[in-house]
Amino acid sequence: MLKEFQVHINKRFSFLKNGKLLIAISGGIDSVALTYLCKSLDLDFALAHCNFNLRGKESDADEDFVLELAELLDVEVFIQKFDTEVYAKKYKRSIQMAARELRYDWFNELAEQLEFDYILTAHHADDNLETFLINFTRGTGLNGLTGIPEINVNVVRPMLQFSREQIEAYAKANHIKWQEDSSNTSRKYLRNKLRHEVVPILKEINPQLLDSFQNTLEHLNDTADIVEESLNAVAKRAIVNIDEQGVTYKVAEFKKVNNPKAYLFEMLKDYGFTEWNDLVDLLNAETGKYIKSTSHRLIKHREFLILTDCHSEQDEASFVISSFDEKVETPLGILCFAEADAVLDNSKNTIYVDREQLNFPLELRLWQKEDVFCPFGMKGKKKLSKYLKDEKMSPVAKENTWVLTTDNAIVWVVGKRADNRFRVTDNTKQILKIGLK
Repeated sequence: MLKEFQVHINKRFSFLKNGKLLIAISGGIDSVALTYLCKSLDLDFALAHCNFNLRGKESDADEDFVLELAELLDVEVFIQKFDTEVYAKKYKRSIQMAARELRYDWFNELAEQLEFDYILTAHHADDNLETFLINFTRGTGLNGLTGIPEINVNVVRPMLQFSREQIEAYAKANHIKWQEDSSNTSRKYLRNKLRHEVVPILKEINPQLLDSFQNTLEHLNDTADIVEESLNAVAKRAIVNIDEQGVTYKVAEFKKVNNPKAYLFEMLKDYGFTEWNDLVDLLNAETGKYIKSTSHRLIKHREFLILTDCHSEQDEASFVISSFDEKVETPLGILCFAEADAVLDNSKNTIYVDREQLNFPLELRLWQKEDVFCPFGMKGKKKLSKYLKDEKMSPVAKENTWVLTTDNAIVWVVGKRADNRFRVTDNTKQILKIGLK
């Protein structure tokens, strides 16, 4: 296997030969074999081991083994202990997902701080097959069936073409020692059920299963490239705006394609949506209709769909400006107050008011349904909700509308319209300029 691995590195991963590498090592046969292979090729690497404190003395034994191996091979080693169960409970993750997040966050932190070029993991062909089957049984799109990527940003998996059987044969032939993880025999994990009960039957049916599977992955990845090219072309035409409030799509572009649901799925699958037929129906829905996931909303507004985070109460839904200061930091940005000699540049982000009409403290808050104001340049009052509707603002833009008030009276619909009651007149003695940066 060493010769095959060397050829494989020269052919597909020659950049590793000049890089500073960090090998993720558990102490199990796969990562230990990868370590010996890299040592045999005289690659420049250090080891990184996570102790998740999930298996008591066994976890500590794995840590001790890795430390001894690093000393034996004369390579640098980094050890990190995690309280995985506490993390999982705090962030509502499964133990496996918690361990994955902790592991990769730490690896990336090490790589950034110590300038490692690549992080190597020991995923192999059987891991790839198991991941495919897990995604297949849970239901997935094309991307979930294209396998584990060999290169993902700075994470490299140089052993994906080798089987568990090949790795074990290499380790035994070279008298390599490793640690056995007792949890790998437990059937309570889906991966282990597939590994011990399903995959052996598939290999019995087709002894060349991994080779056939690799061919299938190549075809699926070729198809995925075609899909990506088509998806990018439609997205380029459909997306009309991206800003801090969300992404705006043109409905007409989805109606032009043969299968709108497929394009909606590919563009929105990472936002928690599940009812794809309902999303398709949204294309012909009335303005204001929306579909929610746990994290996002897709809103129909006229001829557009607007994707935005689920609206929640903001940390600073009300901000009190207790006294006159030249600059005040707010949730919207910096409010600037300055005395002025004349009205020069009235704009959406700058207003001029009669200073004597303001009573501190001022309040900056999100607008409310009962709000009424007197739009600058107009006579009489107007409900703010009606004003926002007449401005043809999207639901998302309405939700993010703030007002500056004094004694509960609106001075400014921030970034949109000043209130006529506080305008500068011939009787004004002191002009105050208010701007938002």
